[in-house]
Amino acid sequence: MKKYLTVFLLLCFTYSGFASHILIPMDDESQGDHLKAYGITYYSLVNNLKVRWLLNYRGGSFLISDTEALRRECQIRGVSFEIISDSKTEQVLEEISSPSQNMETVELEKAPKIAVYSPQGNKPWDDAVTMVLTYAEIPYETIYDREVLNDALVEYDWLHLHHEDFTGQYGKFYRAFRTTPWYIEDKKHAEALATELGYDKVSKEKLAVALKIRDYVVGGGFMFAMCSATDSFDIALSAEGVDIAEAMFDGDPSEPGYQAKIDYNSTFAFTDFILERNPMVYEFSSIDMTQKRQIQAESDYFTLMDFSAKWDVVPTMLTQNHTSLVKGFMGQTTSFNPENIKANVLVMGESKLNGEARYIHGIKGKGFFTFYGGHDPEDYTHRVGDPKTELELHPNSPGYRLILNNVLFPAARKKKQKT
Repeated sequence: MKKYLTVFLLLCFTYSGFASHILIPMDDESQGDHLKAYGITYYSLVNNLKVRWLLNYRGGSFLISDTEALRRECQIRGVSFEIISDSKTEQVLEEISSPSQNMETVELEKAPKIAVYSPQGNKPWDDAVTMVLTYAEIPYETIYDREVLNDALVEYDWLHLHHEDFTGQYGKFYRAFRTTPWYIEDKKHAEALATELGYDKVSKEKLAVALKIRDYVVGGGFMFAMCSATDSFDIALSAEGVDIAEAMFDGDPSEPGYQAKIDYNSTFAFTDFILERNPMVYEFSSIDMTQKRQIQAESDYFTLMDFSAKWDVVPTMLTQNHTSLVKGFMGQTTSFNPENIKANVLVMGESKLNGEARYIHGIKGKGFFTFYGGHDPEDYTHRVGDPKTELELHPNSPGYRLILNNVLFPAARKKKQKT
């Protein structure tokens, strides 16, 4: 009896030694829900499990310490996982570390605290980032102008900019929506908030917010922006002290010759752009290529750039996916004109067919920023008033994966980029 008990205990010990990790595969064939897999990874960080991001290994898989609770959580959320032994784990890590493989292992250290800069209340359009965070079950807090101006950003590791207009021109929606109740109400609320915060114009108040966000990034923050928040943010910074808004937006005419007064040194990503003066045109500047596009919806794809995982760890993290070809999608700011992108900004996704950048990244001070063109990766021409996207129908969306790569980015123990 004693002999059998000894054998039983030995078997138990051996099994526990062989099944000590959970692999969350992120390739196309193995993962049933790529988006919720990021939520599982975030959950693991919250629960102080050891997490490693296996860059370029099976679509950017995650290797996590094995627990019963984690297995249950994967099953509940519908995330595919594999239980692998210590010996198999060592084989995987050895393969990744080989100089012949374009792979790398990055340790994820803590769950980043996330803020979404967005106005309170329901809007007539939705935001892809808040949708995917909710679907992936990654917690976030919503902040807006009052919180930003009161220095609340220091509490957060990662900031997303909702589809905001930082120039004070109300999204350039004037021509199409100036008589609609929601536009009139939004304008009234924006003016009241600016007054409450001590500004005589919305444009001045939005500039103050943009400057606070700039300081957050320069101080070491991580900022992610989509659609009109990308170019309008840079335009606002470049026009500090210059009135570029027409009378229907701020009550007085724009400043004569304002184009010559634009300071491109103040921007994050863009340079040498020409502002759109006409308030009836649904466009901010030459940065966006929406109206210049000569491409059909069925041909609209962009390609993720291929980086060296061992040398260029940061862009490799941000481009992890189960495909290098991502379906395009429109927005007020759909894509970026390469001629207006600064030389020190990295293009991570581009449409060669149309000669445009879709996904770019850069460093500002001690922090990082990523700009992603378009509105909703799974709604090609999302318009004001359209229903929101149901992500249950798109659990393996490559376009949404790019957003979630950025969410996990602050959690990584980053190695110095060598190129």
